[in-house]
Amino acid sequence: MLRQSIPGAAVAAAALVLATATHAEEAGTDKAGFNLFNPTPRALLRELSTDRPDKTESPYTVDAGHFQIEADLLNFSSDRYNGDPSDTKTESWSVANTNLKVGLLNNVDLQLVVATFNHVRTEDRDAGFVEESSGFGDVITRLKINLWGNDGGRTAFALMPFLKFPTAQDHLGNGAFEGGLIVPLAVSLPADWNMGVMTEFDFNQDDSGDGYDIEFINTITFSHAIVGDLSGYAEFFSSVRRGSDWVGTVDLGLTYGLTDDIQLDAGINLGVTRAADDLNPFVGASWRF
Repeated sequence: MLRQSIPGAAVAAAALVLATATHAEEAGTDKAGFNLFNPTPRALLRELSTDRPDKTESPYTVDAGHFQIEADLLNFSSDRYNGDPSDTKTESWSVANTNLKVGLLNNVDLQLVVATFNHVRTEDRDAGFVEESSGFGDVITRLKINLWGNDGGRTAFALMPFLKFPTAQDHLGNGAFEGGLIVPLAVSLPADWNMGVMTEFDFNQDDSGDGYDIEFINTITFSHAIVGDLSGYAEFFSSVRRGSDWVGTVDLGLTYGLTDDIQLDAGINLGVTRAADDLNPFVGASWRF
């Protein structure tokens, strides 16, 4: 257990050092000189890559000087029991929860994840009451540093430190600063298949509120083109935390490249353990400019 503080600042500082070192190694490449104030020309932009719709983050960054918006247009989740023997059902809706990205360097982007609107309804039939909460959620800042494979190669790897700010309204969050580190890897497989794997370490406030526990997340996803610009993916997600039940989901989804800079998506996450949400369908979109 980590007591009284989150090592978010230390993680971010280490990430910045790694970013600087990686940028120096790329100094001889054509795109290494581009930055936020000297944008990458459109002719040199890499293929659009998003962190949505699956839960496995992408190791590819937004090109320097460009912006990207990735949003849940509508997201719904439903869960019953959730390890509690009482007859409790929880449903939640979110609208326009958005990840705003900007490319700082050829291998570094900065992200701001904004939970625009959330509504949670909990019904306890045994106790005979319904509780509802609505409003703005927590804000998360993330820094993605690609260490290799951003502009070519069969693999790509990145580090993503992040910090959550407790901005949630109406008891939608726990009121704590939390942070962690995401480590995504992408691999190009034979027959045009793609694989993504991710490990994540979250430093979350414990149930007592006087310290922090580590949540350990792992994912694996496989994707392939179906026809034209339509692709599909299948994913397995696992989350383990001390004192909590194991959360596991099987996730299925589709993506459609409307243009080189716009992608539409839809999917559903299915809980395969009791502690996971039973059902989580969503639709979303991403836009680069």
